[in-house]
Amino acid sequence: MAGKAHAVIGMRRAGKTTFLRQLLDERRAAGPAERAVYLSFDDDRLAGLELEQLGFLLEEYYRRHPALRGRDTVYWFLDEIQLVPGWERFVRRVLDTEKAEIAVSGSSARMLSREVHTSLRGRGMATVNRPFSFREFLRHRGEEPRNEPRRWTPAERSLIEKRFREYLVEGGFPEAQGVPAALRIELLQGYVDTVLFRDVVERYGVSQVAALRWLVRQCLRNPAGSFSAHRLHQDLKAQGHGVAKDAVHAMLGHLLDAFLLSAVPLVTDSERQRNSNPRKLYPNDPGLIKAFDASGRSNLGHALETTVLNELERRGAEVGYVKTGDGLVVDFLARRPAAGEELIQVCADLSSPETRARELRALTSAAKDHPRATRRLLMLDRDARARADASGIEVLPVYEWLLAAPDED
Repeated sequence: MAGKAHAVIGMRRAGKTTFLRQLLDERRAAGPAERAVYLSFDDDRLAGLELEQLGFLLEEYYRRHPALRGRDTVYWFLDEIQLVPGWERFVRRVLDTEKAEIAVSGSSARMLSREVHTSLRGRGMATVNRPFSFREFLRHRGEEPRNEPRRWTPAERSLIEKRFREYLVEGGFPEAQGVPAALRIELLQGYVDTVLFRDVVERYGVSQVAALRWLVRQCLRNPAGSFSAHRLHQDLKAQGHGVAKDAVHAMLGHLLDAFLLSAVPLVTDSERQRNSNPRKLYPNDPGLIKAFDASGRSNLGHALETTVLNELERRGAEVGYVKTGDGLVVDFLARRPAAGEELIQVCADLSSPETRARELRALTSAAKDHPRATRRLLMLDRDARARADASGIEVLPVYEWLLAAPDED
C-alpha cells in the first residue's frame, strides 16, 4: 500500500526471507527490474551498519539511476532490518521524501508492537510469517484436499489423518520438511539456539545465558503448562541460577518478542487478576516439542493445543483461557471481530466416557459466562459417540477444523 511500510515479522527460519524474495520477484517481473532493490542486513558485509549509512545507500542508488528519482516508484525490500538501530527513522524519512514503497522483515515482535506502529507513527502494516500451517504442510507435498471434509473419500481421509499425526511431530518449519528425525531435531534445536543468541543475548545484552537456556528448555518441554514468573524464579533458584525475578520477567518478554513462545492469559475483566494468574505458554511450532522433549512421551495433547493456538493466532484471534466458577478449565476463548467468540476445548483421547463428560461439562459451564460463544470440542481422531452426546457443542477432529476454513494467509 502506498505510503505504508509493509513489515514481515516472525521467528527465524519460518520463511520471511523467502516471502520477501517472492514479493521482490513479483515486482521485478512487473518491471523494470532496477526499480526493485533488495538488501539483507544479515549479510556479514553489512554487519555493523549504522543509521546514517542507510542514507548513503539510498543516495548511491539514485546516483546510479537518477532518472527514477521523483518520477517512478522504487520498491525497497530490506531483510532483517532490525539489526540497524534506528532503522525506522530512515524508513519514515524515505516514505515522506521519496517516491518509494518499502517492505521490511525482522525476527522481533518489537517491529510490530513498538517500532512499526509507534516509531512509524501509524504508517506500518504487519504480516506475521509463521511456520507452515497444516494446510500449507499438505500443499508443500502436493496433497492439499480440493474438497471440504464431508466430501473426502475414505482414502483421502486416511491420508490426511496420517499426515496430521506426522505434522504434530515434525511441525511446519520449511527446512525441516522430509528430513530424518535425528537431523530434524538437531536442526530445530539449532534454530532455538540462534534465536537465543542472536535475538535475545546479543540484542538485549543478557548475561545469564545458562539461566536463559534452562528457561527455554523448561518451557518447550512442558508446552501448554501454566507458568508464572514467580514459579520460574523459584525453579531457577532451585537449579542454582541466581536470577532476579525482574530478570525472569524480562527473559520471558524477550522470548515472546522473538516469536519463540506464545503466552495465553486468563480471560477476565480484572487486569489485576489477569496479571496475578499464571499464563499458559506454547511453542511457535509443534515440532519444537519433540525436539526438546527426550522423555519419550507422545505429547499429542500438547501438540494438538499448540496447533490450535497457532491457527487461532494465524486467523487474527485474541486468545485467552477460561477458568469456570466450579474449577474447570477451557483451553481457549478466541475473539475475532468478524467471527465473534469461540470456546474451544482440545482433547487427544475421548475414548473414556469420564473424560468426554468432563470436557463437555467444562464447555457447558464456561458458556454460562460467555453465552454468545460458539462451543467446539476438537479431538485428535473421529469419535462418533462424542459427536452424538454433545448437545449444542460442535465436535470434530482438529484436522477438519484446520482444513474447513479457507487459508487466510
